[in-house]
Amino acid sequence: MKTLCLALTLAASSLLAQTAAKPTVLAPEKAVNIPSGKVLLIQLTIPAPLPEVWNAFTTSDGLMTWLTPSATVDLRPGGDWICHFPGGSTGGGTILSLIPQQELVISALAPDRFPNVRAQHTTARFSFTADGNSTLVRLTQTGWQEGEEWNRAYEYLAAGNAQLLAMLHHRFISGPTDWKE
Repeated sequence: MKTLCLALTLAASSLLAQTAAKPTVLAPEKAVNIPSGKVLLIQLTIPAPLPEVWNAFTTSDGLMTWLTPSATVDLRPGGDWICHFPGGSTGGGTILSLIPQQELVISALAPDRFPNVRAQHTTARFSFTADGNSTLVRLTQTGWQEGEEWNRAYEYLAAGNAQLLAMLHHRFISGPTDWKE
């Protein structure tokens, strides 16, 4: 566990150098006490008002300004929150619930390289809290199971989801991404 926490700290540190934002990745044993065990908890303050951050995170056009050149968001329970990445891979999942400008809960798809985890899903809960002209975005990801593939997926997504929030931060510092470059 200490090795994992060190790896998460190193991943977050490299993101700091790239985006001038450091997501806080909390150690699972200190994050939340839930029966299933592991929890991935990452948070970052985004330098933009809540309505702008919500729009960037919960609309197809918004996601395409910072995460991927192609996205599908059907903002309703049962709808898609899918990112279509160059090369054919997809990420995201199915929306389980939402509270406008407060929370988005997704049945999350793991990357293709983790087929068992992808088939069984985790739950990714994104909460959004206004803080003046900034917004605290917090990811709480649960539903982790035991096993080598699950452990590798957890480590991969800890770094990947920290990068996701750093990219959102970068979008509001540097403006929308020009995918044609």
